[in-house]
Amino acid sequence: MLNLSAIAQTPIINEPFPHFVTRGVLDADALRAIGPDFPPIDQPGVFTLADLTYGAQFAHLIDEINARDLEEIMEDKFRMDLSDKPLMITIRGHCHPRDGRIHTDSKDKLVTCLLYLNDENWNQQGGRLRFLRDGKDINSTIAEVPPNGGNLVAFKRTDNSWHGHEPFDGPRRYVMFNWIRSDVALAKNLGRHRLSAMLKKVGLAGNGSY
Repeated sequence: MLNLSAIAQTPIINEPFPHFVTRGVLDADALRAIGPDFPPIDQPGVFTLADLTYGAQFAHLIDEINARDLEEIMEDKFRMDLSDKPLMITIRGHCHPRDGRIHTDSKDKLVTCLLYLNDENWNQQGGRLRFLRDGKDINSTIAEVPPNGGNLVAFKRTDNSWHGHEPFDGPRRYVMFNWIRSDVALAKNLGRHRLSAMLKKVGLAGNGSY
């Protein structure tokens, strides 16, 4: 499913933090196959795989994300050894207007990747991921990426890896996968996502989104 060659051939941009964007990582046929098997999510929040049900084609995609071939490409891109680092995979299916606030990822995360699974052409103004020059202005844009189906965004977590998006309310699908510093940090982050998802069901938690 994944076009690993396209990912490997995409040049990395190192300033102001290492990142790259590959379009067409999944083709139209793959997106059509995955769509019906995507987990049924109708509320905001980021969910762990253990908390979701999904079909065979989506499971196949997850297997490819977990594969060593993709990890080796990310190692080459970001000049890091990830072979002993756990991979955390989480899913979003719905965006809330409060989502998208500017942030950098926690220091537990080494590399963040987002694979979008929306329709091929995103026609909304909101919900477009922006890499930013600072943590204050959503318009201090380095690059803007529409969450078109098949677009892959990847970046190294740094103290200035600012990102966010303008508000959007509605379905917005992606798989997020992060290489994490340790198994202890992985357990902590998975627990936090599960608690956050539970609180969002009853409207008690704030929102963040990519």
